[in-house]
Amino acid sequence: MDSVTTAVTRLNSGVDIPLLGLGTWKSKPGEVRAAVEAAISAGYRHVDGAFVYGNEAEVGAGVASCLAERVASREQLFVVSKLWGKYHAPADVKIGFMKTLTDLKLDYLDLFLMHSPMAFQNEGDDLWPIKDGKILAADVDYVDTWKAMEVLVKEGLVKSIGVSNFNIAQLQRLLSVATIKPAVNQVELHPYLPQPELIEFCQSNNVVLTAYSPFGSPDREFKNEKNDPCNLLQDPVVEAIGSKHGKTSAQVLLRYHTQRNIVVIPKSITPSRIVQNAQSFGFTLDGEDTKKLQGLRRDWRACDWDAATTSVHPNYPFDS
Repeated sequence: MDSVTTAVTRLNSGVDIPLLGLGTWKSKPGEVRAAVEAAISAGYRHVDGAFVYGNEAEVGAGVASCLAERVASREQLFVVSKLWGKYHAPADVKIGFMKTLTDLKLDYLDLFLMHSPMAFQNEGDDLWPIKDGKILAADVDYVDTWKAMEVLVKEGLVKSIGVSNFNIAQLQRLLSVATIKPAVNQVELHPYLPQPELIEFCQSNNVVLTAYSPFGSPDREFKNEKNDPCNLLQDPVVEAIGSKHGKTSAQVLLRYHTQRNIVVIPKSITPSRIVQNAQSFGFTLDGEDTKKLQGLRRDWRACDWDAATTSVHPNYPFDS
C-alpha cells in the first residue's frame, strides 16, 4: 500500500513529485515553521509555498531545522514556490525567483510555478497593485515570462517548472511554444469544482495537476440556491463515504484526488490534522463513491481573484 512517503507521480521532467504536500497559504508567521517541521516529521516530503504568501523565510527555517536534525535529506524533499505577477517581465523573473530562494535559504528549488498567467505592474512594495478596487495589469505576455523561467532550469536553479491557475486555452498556447514543457498546473480542485475538462486536457498532455483548496477553502463560505452555507467537509455525501471507509471527510477528499494521480496540498497548522492527512492513503474509493462525489459538482470557485476579472486583465483565466 502507498504511504505519504512512497506515493509519488512522475513529472514530464523525469522527476517524481509526492502526491501529498503541505500547503502553506494563509499559514501565519509564528505558525508555519512548526507546521513544516510537523509535516516532515510525519513523513511529508513535499512543501508548497509562494512568495506572495509572505512566510517563505519561516518555511525555509522549518526545512532547515529538519535537514539539520536529519529528519530528511535535501534530496528527499520536494520544495515548490511560485513567481508572483509583479515579476513577470523577463528581466524581473530571476529577481523574483532569487527573493524566494534567499528566503528559503536553499540552493535550488524542485518546482517553480508561474502563479497565474496575469502580469501586474511592478512599482513600489505593494504585492497587489490595486486602484479603485481593480488590479493594475502589466502588458507582459506569459509566454515571454515562461521563456525567462526556462533559463532558470538551464542554470540549474530549479529542476522543474510549471504554471498555476491556467485554463485550457492558455495552457494549450504555452505548450505549443515552450522549449521546456510545463510539468504541473496547480489549480483549485474539489468536488464542488471538479473541472473534468481541465483534468482530461492536462493528463492527455502529460501535465500533472496539483489541487489546491482540496477541501473547498472552508474559511470562504459557499452558499446554495437556498442561500444556505455549504461546507464541503460537512457535506452529507462526503461524511457518508467517510463513515463507510472509517475515514474522515478530509481523508476522503484527499484520496479522491491522489487515487487519480492528482497531487494535493492541504494547508494545516495543526499537527494532529497534518498527521491525519498523511493517513489518507491505504484505502480505495470505489465506483459508487466516485460517482457520488462527482454528483456534487456545482462549479463553485472559492478563489476567483475578483480584483482582476476579464474586464480588468486580458489574461484573467476563470471565465472559460
